[in-house]
Amino acid sequence: MERMPYSTDLSDRQWALIEPLVTAWKQDRVSRSATGDPGSTDLREVVNALLYQNRTGCQWRLLPHDFP
Repeated sequence: MERMPYSTDLSDRQWALIEPLVTAWKQDRVSRSATGDPGSTDLREVVNALLYQNRTGCQWRLLPHDFP
């Protein structure tokens, strides 16, 4: 089931602009990790959660449950 979007979520166009940067950052982190495990968290959802938290000012632990 796909979650309902928040007004703070990235548009597809915005995500296309920053995806290469975020992906490169993650690849660098994975290459330096002891296990090399890339994880399974959707980076776009992490960025959406950060944007939501920044806009609303809520505590990190009070993020809605549909964010990773």
